[in-house]
Amino acid sequence: MNSEEKLTKQQAEDEINALKRIFSSVTLFDGDSLRQSENGASCMEVDGSLVNTSLSVAMSALEQKKQITKLEFIGSDIYQVIAHYVEIDGKPSVIEMAKRLSGDSLVYLNGHEELAERLARNNSEIYLDALTGAYNRRYFEEYLKNAEVSAGVVMIDLDDFKLYNDTCGHDAGDAVLRTVVDTIRRCIRATDILVRYGGDEFLLIMPGITEDRFTQQLRYIKRRIHKSDIPGYSGLRLSVSIGGVLAVREPLTNAVSRADKNMYLAKNRKNTVVTDDSRLTADDTRKLNVLIVDDSDLNRDILSSMLGSEFNIMEASSGEECLSVLEEYGTAISIVLLDIVMPGISGFEVLWVMNADHLIEDIPVIMISSDNSDSSVREAYEMGVSDYISRPFDAKVVYHRVFNTIKLYSKQRRLVKLVTDQINEKEKNNSMMIGILSQIVEFRNGESGLHVVHIRTLTEMLMDQLVKKTDRYNITNSEKMLIPTASALHDIGKIGIDDKILNKPGRLTKEEFEIMKTQTVIGAQMIESLEQYQNEPLIKIAHQICRWHHERWDGRGYPDGLKGDEIPISAQIVSIADVYDALVSERVYKKALPHETAIQMILNGECGQFNPLLLDCLMDINQEIKTQFNT
Repeated sequence: MNSEEKLTKQQAEDEINALKRIFSSVTLFDGDSLRQSENGASCMEVDGSLVNTSLSVAMSALEQKKQITKLEFIGSDIYQVIAHYVEIDGKPSVIEMAKRLSGDSLVYLNGHEELAERLARNNSEIYLDALTGAYNRRYFEEYLKNAEVSAGVVMIDLDDFKLYNDTCGHDAGDAVLRTVVDTIRRCIRATDILVRYGGDEFLLIMPGITEDRFTQQLRYIKRRIHKSDIPGYSGLRLSVSIGGVLAVREPLTNAVSRADKNMYLAKNRKNTVVTDDSRLTADDTRKLNVLIVDDSDLNRDILSSMLGSEFNIMEASSGEECLSVLEEYGTAISIVLLDIVMPGISGFEVLWVMNADHLIEDIPVIMISSDNSDSSVREAYEMGVSDYISRPFDAKVVYHRVFNTIKLYSKQRRLVKLVTDQINEKEKNNSMMIGILSQIVEFRNGESGLHVVHIRTLTEMLMDQLVKKTDRYNITNSEKMLIPTASALHDIGKIGIDDKILNKPGRLTKEEFEIMKTQTVIGAQMIESLEQYQNEPLIKIAHQICRWHHERWDGRGYPDGLKGDEIPISAQIVSIADVYDALVSERVYKKALPHETAIQMILNGECGQFNPLLLDCLMDINQEIKTQFNT
């Protein structure tokens, strides 16, 4: 068959009959029905059995106007699926052919299982993001970038992602990314394609989605992400900025660029969806939006005239319409002026929904009502309103209370950012000073300083794996950040060791080794002398590591002969990291050992006994360590 054919209806029927002599199933799709498919799968009869297969092959052939071939795994069977683009009487169509592959077809492998396992593994390693399971950027570059599409094209960006990483640690950041992808997957169809486009940015391609469903679906995704819970981090509340366009026979790169611009419009407000038909424009983002919700036209007109010169006024005449506007605009709305008594959904019911969707945390609400009873006022404040204004009201009072409420929320956001920046700066300075001090120790020890960097990296890797494996040690988020930082001070006691012993090229005598062992006590004493900082968590952890990182699981370490979990877990982790890096690094008294040799020596107990759980962690990340350190 040619890559693209123009056939009459009779020629197409003749060709399909000929193909049926070769393939177990041959199906003809016309372009319109294929684009409108909602279930994302086709049902074909192969060797007497009905088999459901993905329509993504046929859709790809239709969009790219060429022949596409792939293998599909249905249960334990493997099917070859070929989708061939043709034009029948000028109408775009796809002929899909399929057949089950027999064992004879796979002579280069030992059966179906091995082929399926190998192809699935290769696909996972090459084209899937290891953290989230979404397609990765390589998949986009190799399979999607040059395509011409008729689809909804969407850019999704996490709001304030750096905040999750910096304040809660990288484990929290990873959990956030996994949660976002899992949530999006539950909202989309089998034919939709989700790609991790950047660190916290995702590309979603939705073939054949209709215009009326497109924006609705994006708002649903935004809402579900905002309501999602992050396992292990219940205090975090997510939001995303979404930009989307509907492309019609358009190069995907062009559509991505347009969606990206809409996403940045949404980013100005956060937790917002912007599409080409959105009422939110670049001009709107420069003027604060006030939503007035009242069933009385007169009341809305009065409030609009009071505020219209300074704000962009949006109106809703019912609770239902209010919720619809909130769903569309999200945090693009700066404040809601809400009446209580309305037909249908009341103001209190609107507040209930805003609380359930966590919108009340980001969008302030002022109740404006003629009902000024104590019970109504109390209930409103209990449901999270920022202010309560009773009718009749003074125009200047309303304006100032609206303006002050918006300003207060803006100050709170700026304060959060300021505190976050200060925390980051403090952590940066702490790490820098500790790094300088540890480099001084390494310089005196005649080493390059990489030892400290390696210890910190390996400590973090081991600890992350330990936390995934067990909650036995109750390592807090704060400790996850402090232990790697404090590990840089593990050998600070070497400052007190004579140069002749510290840098001796040969083997130490028994007496010299006893002196060398005192570096653990010296380091601990140095930290103990910092009396004004003894209650600081970083100092406490640094003391544990300095004094006990040479202790061993069986009690044969030093200086105190601690055994088992008498040794603080911080010191246990740094101990393994220290031994590994010492083995694979060149010293004045030894050559560097290969990674495999070092790992085996640690597992065999040639460097002392270690916590079996940590040894399991070491094996779990064995290949990651080798890659990280290029050993």
